[in-house]
Amino acid sequence: QTQLVESGGGLVQPGGSLRLSCAASGFSLGYYDISWLRQAPGKERERVSCISSSGGSTFYADSVKGRFTISRDNAKKTVYLQMNSLKPEDTAVYYCKVVVDSRPYWGQGTQVTVSS
Repeated sequence: QTQLVESGGGLVQPGGSLRLSCAASGFSLGYYDISWLRQAPGKERERVSCISSSGGSTFYADSVKGRFTISRDNAKKTVYLQMNSLKPEDTAVYYCKVVVDSRPYWGQGTQVTVSS
């Protein structure tokens, strides 16, 4: 079945970096756009970044532009989110998402905590 599994989260100091991975299975990743979203405690889920199926088009929220980079390796069935210059306000659970046949699928999320 369609499945997404995020990994790579953790505790990092302000200014540090993390790379999140989103491993896809059960569908042909190369045909679909993928989004990264995040949800901080007490806040609504926020779209952080998106990448088109070919990787030729990307979107970044203003809050992460210039610090985060989304990429994908369709052969490895994985989408990445490189996060640099992390700030405490980046603390959240990060999810990847795909819409297949009009149905959204989410991973279980990976916690990112930015704190000194």
